[in-house]
Amino acid sequence: MSSLPPWLAQLLPIVILLGAIGLVLSRLPKVELGHSDAFRRRRFFNWFPLGLTYAFLYMGRYNVNVATSAMGAQTSNADFATIFFWGTLTYGAAFLLNGPLTDKLGGRFTILLSAGGSAVANIAMGGLVYAVLKNGWAPPGGIVAWLAFLYSVNMYFQSFGAVSIVKVNASWFHVRERGQLGGVFGILISLGLYFAFDWCRFIADAAPVWWVFFVPAALLVGFLVLDSFVIRDTPSQTGHPDFDTADASSGETGPALSVPQLFGKLLSNRVILIILGVEFCSGFLRNAVMQWFPKYAKAVGESGGFVASNWGMLSCVAGILGGMFAGVISDRIFDSRRGPVSAVLYAGLLLGAVGAVFLLGTAGAGWSVVFMSLCVIGVHGMLSGTATMDFGGKKNAGIVVGIIDGAVYAGTAIHALVYGKILPTGDAMKDPANWKPWPLAMLPLAVLGLVLASRVWNAKPQPRAAPLPVGDVVPGAVPGGSSRTGTNG
Repeated sequence: MSSLPPWLAQLLPIVILLGAIGLVLSRLPKVELGHSDAFRRRRFFNWFPLGLTYAFLYMGRYNVNVATSAMGAQTSNADFATIFFWGTLTYGAAFLLNGPLTDKLGGRFTILLSAGGSAVANIAMGGLVYAVLKNGWAPPGGIVAWLAFLYSVNMYFQSFGAVSIVKVNASWFHVRERGQLGGVFGILISLGLYFAFDWCRFIADAAPVWWVFFVPAALLVGFLVLDSFVIRDTPSQTGHPDFDTADASSGETGPALSVPQLFGKLLSNRVILIILGVEFCSGFLRNAVMQWFPKYAKAVGESGGFVASNWGMLSCVAGILGGMFAGVISDRIFDSRRGPVSAVLYAGLLLGAVGAVFLLGTAGAGWSVVFMSLCVIGVHGMLSGTATMDFGGKKNAGIVVGIIDGAVYAGTAIHALVYGKILPTGDAMKDPANWKPWPLAMLPLAVLGLVLASRVWNAKPQPRAAPLPVGDVVPGAVPGGSSRTGTNG
């Protein structure tokens, strides 16, 4: 592939991998739920543009990493950590409002709001960088404070993205189909990372840095227009019948609980609380890997190495494999339970973190964190992308996603604070040995996540024929005599 343009050389393995996965999935026995071919086609045209919108939201979210690196002396690693901390703190806190809003307004409306708001915020960040770098403007308070504010605005609108995609898909997919859907969710995250890191790096190399903000904004505007025509909240809005998805909302006929009551019930549920803890760890680990390996590689002079120069592509491939591995074995081997897959992947995260500690300064460190990307995106797809639908049900998916993804970004914000304090600065960054706190800080989170994930091994939502209070734990049995625990949201 050496004769191909660099962008095509990196895109080609992703396209080949997606084609191979599509072929394998087409050969697997189908889960027969009575869907017509017409319904499946219309469902594809619902979730596919929705998913691509989510991927380009990622591009408009993590582009700040590439931009701050490309701005040279204007921003340091500590500055990036500050900007990222305030953005992720806003993102996590926004779920308390945006989760219930999505349940009330519908996922279609909020994905349009997310794309539009993020596009405007990216245009504002690009304009700020243009004014500073091109015209020499010195904003009062400094560029870091302004970027932190605008990035926080961006992240408020970004927080509608995951909530919207889960809310819409909860009405279109049965519980028995959602493991594979969680794998697709992992693919979308992976594509977003590829767009954010590799496409934005290509843009930064080929054009002034402000285009790293303007290009994602333009793509989001394009998908806002497309989504307004094709996305619908439920099958009945497209002329297809709605159906029982057999999740925690199934059978609910009683009056709707207020938002405070729902929060109280969900946060008193043991399974939800454990998933919150697991996803807190996931948020820390995902961004410890994603955000800091490119900066580590650049600092120690390894940016020309294979992993660093293909970081977006390798992260994408790893995430696709992790997401599909998790989704397929969850539905096909573990009876649509998400806990066992998460525990297996957390064992991989712990192994990868240990490997990174001993491989710093070698090419092996890059491959260790690529493997960690595979594992953590698989976990995130299973829990934030799938378990939220299962345990929240289509009725309350927005609130459950809000709570669980809020935990992810609480972990992300803590990660930014920690790494802003413990990582080397100045000339000390050039010595790989000084970066040892980077993988060491991952180890306790990987251990804690593994322990917590093993505690929800048998957790499964229980549909009900009559309404029960949100958050009840219902004992049951699965084939083979093992117990399973369900929650109702």
